[in-house]
Amino acid sequence: MQNLSNELLSQVIRKRPEKSHKGTFGKVVLVGGNAQYGGAIIMSAQAAVQAGAGLVTVVTDKANHSPLHARLPEAMVVDWENQPLIDEVLKNADVVLIGPGMGIEQQNERMLQFLLKKQTENQWLIIDGSAITLFAKHPHTLNYPDQTIFTPHQMEWERLSGLPIEEQTTENNQQSQRHLEAVVIVKSHRTEIYTPQETYKNPLGTAAMATGGMGDTLAGILTAFLAQFDNKEQAIGAAVYLHSLIGETLGEKRYVVLPTELANQLPYYMKHFER
Repeated sequence: MQNLSNELLSQVIRKRPEKSHKGTFGKVVLVGGNAQYGGAIIMSAQAAVQAGAGLVTVVTDKANHSPLHARLPEAMVVDWENQPLIDEVLKNADVVLIGPGMGIEQQNERMLQFLLKKQTENQWLIIDGSAITLFAKHPHTLNYPDQTIFTPHQMEWERLSGLPIEEQTTENNQQSQRHLEAVVIVKSHRTEIYTPQETYKNPLGTAAMATGGMGDTLAGILTAFLAQFDNKEQAIGAAVYLHSLIGETLGEKRYVVLPTELANQLPYYMKHFER
């Protein structure tokens, strides 16, 4: 098992080329946020924008449109009942994230099925939050497992893998990852990443980060890094590590670190580590 480190950030985060435009840095689509949990998808979108994704489109419940525009005018928004427009934005997406604050109602299960079928060979799919629970209840075939990432916390991983928390050892997690064939990021106080090639451990993290929305923020960072950087396995590790690095640094002076505060620090830290 390899430890993530600062060196990885310097390897991944590259200086932006002078001749570039917003399309250079990826087009991402984030799906989630029912009427009750709209904050989750807004935090994911904030993190994706602050982590450098070129174009961010949020597919969410109508109740979240005005709050999203007010808080994050950089993001575009689509009604998640507008199927033709969803089709259109998905065609050009480099990365799709589904799950933050989405809920587990029947229509959300249909949305997950739809996105799984729509995934293309050039498109990464991140399955987070509610979408993990739905996937665990109704297992689906992954068309491109090597371009799919699950981001469960330990309870969600128990649902998805069948492993009780006390049995979530490295060896057992690796076996479950091989069954899924996708990348798995098991979130805990020391998050671990399981890929087909390697296993990574994040040595950072603090109890100050234990607050609602922290996982949604990580999902947004991950989305942006996959959209921008060429080495995908390194980008996944860098996203996980940077999330905890910022949280731990803020936690040195704060009893609680808010996800939105963490997201706002992303451009400064990325500038520091750009090669």
